[in-house]
Amino acid sequence: MSEKRYYMACLDLADRSCLVVGGGSVGLEKARGLVDSDARVTVVAPELEPELRELAIELVERRFESRDLDDRFLVVAATSDPRLNRRIYEEAEERLLLCNVVDAPEICNFILPAVHRADPIAIAVTTSGASPALAQRIRGEVAERYGLEYAELARRLRELRPWAKENLATYEERRDFFQQLVEDALA
Repeated sequence: MSEKRYYMACLDLADRSCLVVGGGSVGLEKARGLVDSDARVTVVAPELEPELRELAIELVERRFESRDLDDRFLVVAATSDPRLNRRIYEEAEERLLLCNVVDAPEICNFILPAVHRADPIAIAVTTSGASPALAQRIRGEVAERYGLEYAELARRLRELRPWAKENLATYEERRDFFQQLVEDALA
């Protein structure tokens, strides 16, 4: 069996409608991540972790219904019921929605990496679903290596981009200019 290969991407979820089905600790974690990405988040579950009430999200306290998928961009199934999670995935697939089923990479059309953030830098680590614990360990090691000094450098370089576009005629000149700045800053 060959290894599954994922196409890595970063999603802009700002103001996009995202659904989390499941109100437990895992649903809370996924809802927080979506809120941090400025998504419009709805959580559907018959029982909710109290911390969910502190988030700027819509809470629907009942069991999942198919209509909960209406007008969504992305869905996370985070229930403790494997049959319900599979149903959510199958219905999301029929609607061509992005769907992650927590702890079941075989029935996801995308997976969630372990992420180290030092805004504007985000470094994602995945084991393609083989071991979230290993991905989290690697993320911790990455965080130790790439700290705030890298984030500060990224901000400075971002500020220079308009000047470079205006003053350096070609892509190659801009690339070389920024590569030299990075080399000098991190030498």
